Amino acid sequence: MTKSELVAALGEKQAYIPGKTVKLDFGGSEGTILLDGVNNQVTETDGAADTTIKVSWDDWQQMANGQLDGMTAFMMGKLKVEGDMSNAMQLQGVLAKLKG
Repeated sequence: MTKSELVAALGEKQAYIPGKTVKLDFGGSEGTILLDGVNNQVTETDGAADTTIKVSWDDWQQMANGQLDGMTAFMMGKLKVEGDMSNAMQLQGVLAKLKG
């Protein structure tokens, strides 16, 4: 799945937390995805967020495919969270929406 396909899928599934903004920061050339629950949209723009989740694109793909658990990635240092941790805990729900 490309980043643009991911943005489209997340937007279609309304994979955001109502009233909150969560940024997925893949670093490098992959950039960011903003899950904007304030404006009910998913975009590739970079901006302020209540929570920023930093994870490599490869690790994100493994998480999305069920090959890597989010909590395991966090404990291994492959996933870092800045800001409101409770929003990050809902990441599993975001991934579940992609599969459903």
